[in-house]
Amino acid sequence: MKRTLFFALSALSALLLAAAACSGRRSLLDSPVPLAVRMAESEIARSPSATLLDGIAPGKIKWNYTTGLELLAMIDAADAYDRPDFYEYARRYYDTIVRPDASVLTYKKEKYNLDHICPGRPLFILAERTGEARYAQVLDTLFCQLQEHPRNDDGGFWHKLAYPHQMWLDGLYMAEPFYAEYAVRKMGGSELFGKLKADVVSQFVLVGKHTYDPATGLYRHACDVSRQMFWCDKTTGQTPHAWGRAMGWYAMALVETLQYFGVDETTQPMADILNHIYEVLPKFADPETGMWYQVLDQPGRDGNYLEATGSIMFVYAMLKGVRLGYLPAEMQEEAMRLYERFVERFVRENEDGTISITDCCAVAGLGGKDMRDGSFDYYISEPIIENDCKGVGPFIWASMEYDRARGRLTKN
Repeated sequence: MKRTLFFALSALSALLLAAAACSGRRSLLDSPVPLAVRMAESEIARSPSATLLDGIAPGKIKWNYTTGLELLAMIDAADAYDRPDFYEYARRYYDTIVRPDASVLTYKKEKYNLDHICPGRPLFILAERTGEARYAQVLDTLFCQLQEHPRNDDGGFWHKLAYPHQMWLDGLYMAEPFYAEYAVRKMGGSELFGKLKADVVSQFVLVGKHTYDPATGLYRHACDVSRQMFWCDKTTGQTPHAWGRAMGWYAMALVETLQYFGVDETTQPMADILNHIYEVLPKFADPETGMWYQVLDQPGRDGNYLEATGSIMFVYAMLKGVRLGYLPAEMQEEAMRLYERFVERFVRENEDGTISITDCCAVAGLGGKDMRDGSFDYYISEPIIENDCKGVGPFIWASMEYDRARGRLTKN
């Protein structure tokens, strides 16, 4: 019975794909130009400078996790498809925001914000390829932030200094893949490496412990360990709901961190959490499309909607998790079908030849000046936009994984 739901969904997906093929809707999937390339080209056409990504106004620049996420995907696409222009597009952003003295515009370590770790990931590649010391110095600064970062009594990182005692699923993606890559590159083989690796693993275990909902098997958006925030349950500390993108961040973080550590006795708890996620997710998928809702634990509820960024995060992490051996190999066929269903449901070809991702939640959070309460009504009230970086980056990666699975891309 363990994979029954996935196999049932596979049969449904096959029927839907056959119908889609008959209606001619598979043209994007059969595009002679890889969809990862088309999406990167489309984003550059929409934002000729990467400083404009995520709707940042001309003349402004921001050290921004969403920008860093998308640019890392573009760098990977540059390498996979021999498109140095994608790499140069990303490099120009970092050349602008990282100053000659290794200071970073708009970054302040003393804010201790996990979101500010994520945009540093492309600097591993830039430091290696350019040899510029300033990039390596920023990597060291971000690592120092993590070493000094405020924690709960059990060792879990606060999401940011302004959100004391709070652990968010989002924060695992913001910090842990960077933390793992830094440990492997800089500390591999040292006595300290084992301690750093154990710390990374513990962050996944702790956030899982604090956010797990036994009634659904899902993980809720966040937990206030102090039980003080207005949005939390005073017994569990959890938010009221499982938000789709939050669990998408968690799934991606697991896969992208395991890619540096692999699965062994130390990291097995992470692999177990990843497998649990993909055993539970089919229960909450839309039966028609196989995609997932904005409020993940309320499928089909009036006002809820199929949301692109969380859906593509799940698809990407599934495809990559299967390829790297963290998820069962028999899931590959279903993961490929889900990618195809995502393209059919959310990707649109525009008149100018660009492509767009529809139905993206622009942003969602907790607390803050707007008193975001994590309720169902709150999540569905946030703006719905197109081509959000948080969907574009994972879509580029998912498209690359799909091409690898089809044998159309041989580079890892």
